[in-house]
Amino acid sequence: MGLLETAAILLAGIAAGSINAVVGSGTLVTFPTLLAFGVPPVTANVSNTVGLFPGSFSAAWGYRRELRGQRRRVLRLSVASVLGGTGGALLLLVLPEAAFATIVPALVALGVVLVIAQPTISRRVAARRAALQRPVDPRPDGAWWVWPAVLGTGVYGGYFGAAQGVLLMAVLGIGVEEDLQRLNAVKNVLAGGVNFVAAAVFVVVAHVDWSIAATIAVGAVIGGQVGAHVGRRLPPVALRAVIVLVGTTAFVVLVVR
Repeated sequence: MGLLETAAILLAGIAAGSINAVVGSGTLVTFPTLLAFGVPPVTANVSNTVGLFPGSFSAAWGYRRELRGQRRRVLRLSVASVLGGTGGALLLLVLPEAAFATIVPALVALGVVLVIAQPTISRRVAARRAALQRPVDPRPDGAWWVWPAVLGTGVYGGYFGAAQGVLLMAVLGIGVEEDLQRLNAVKNVLAGGVNFVAAAVFVVVAHVDWSIAATIAVGAVIGGQVGAHVGRRLPPVALRAVIVLVGTTAFVVLVVR
């Protein structure tokens, strides 16, 4: 890589790390940047995944205050993310890209719709519970379907990763009774777990361009801290608006690419 390419990829890594900390979809910055410099698509996807995973843990560290008291929830859901991420990474290596070409945009669109509808859904669930004189759901990990939904999101994240955060926030926001910022902190840990196991699989069985991966990693770690600093100060309405904006952009990009 020349100096210009390195600087551009570093800046893309910073932007991606920041976006991932707030919501996700940082891949939509780095992946097209690599393609623009002539990196083959599969090598770009693999190297990008390896480079971005340190940024997820940087963002999780930035959200460490919001993670307090969520140890059990994080550990339980991380199992689903790791299993799903491993499966998704293996699918990338054995399936043609066309296999997910239609379902991926649909999943992103579904995530955006669910994020928008989450306040209404939550209010209706609470109203129905009150009408039936049921107490607040005591399960700290959320509804029964949250674990398998996180597993499915992990499969998607291990395969491609763009808008993984949007889908995770939709699942957690509807299925777990918790503050949105605290759920965003959990999302960063879960996404980091998916990216880590996917990166581990790629390192063993795929070709990684280490100069690209290292450059993205440096930028993503910086961006993770920047994104956490900004994101954790956003009120719930603003955070939800950012999620919807990024998710909508991801949907458009995936449809027209």
